[in-house]
Amino acid sequence: MIKYTALLALAVVIITIYSGLYLLKNNEDPSKSKIRKALKMNLFTFVPVMLMIVVLMIPTGSKAAETAATAAAASDGLKYIGAALSTGLAAIGTGYAVGTVGSAALGAISEDQSILGRTIIFVGLAEGIAIFGVIISIMILNA
Repeated sequence: MIKYTALLALAVVIITIYSGLYLLKNNEDPSKSKIRKALKMNLFTFVPVMLMIVVLMIPTGSKAAETAATAAAASDGLKYIGAALSTGLAAIGTGYAVGTVGSAALGAISEDQSILGRTIIFVGLAEGIAIFGVIISIMILNA
């Protein structure tokens, strides 16, 4: 059953790509409404097919010993997800902070070059967010 659903999903992807290329090549409508309609139709068929694949892949029953092993493996997986989220979100926050502070620092330095040292300190403080994320992920992985 899963093989047939995966083949259906593959067919939807191929039809989406083909119809998109066809409409881009042969569509003279400048508003691209046909392309939007085709994309919505393909999206509303692809998402349910993928949800059906996920539901079919979930095991329906298991024994007690397998449940304990699965719970231990799930807790390890959650540990890795937590470490990845702490590092990833800290890096995203750092990127935003360094971008904002760095552009403001460049603007301030262009007007008064004597404040270069102070602006570098602010950029360094923004980069510290990533270091905190890495430290938290190391603490999660060592627990």
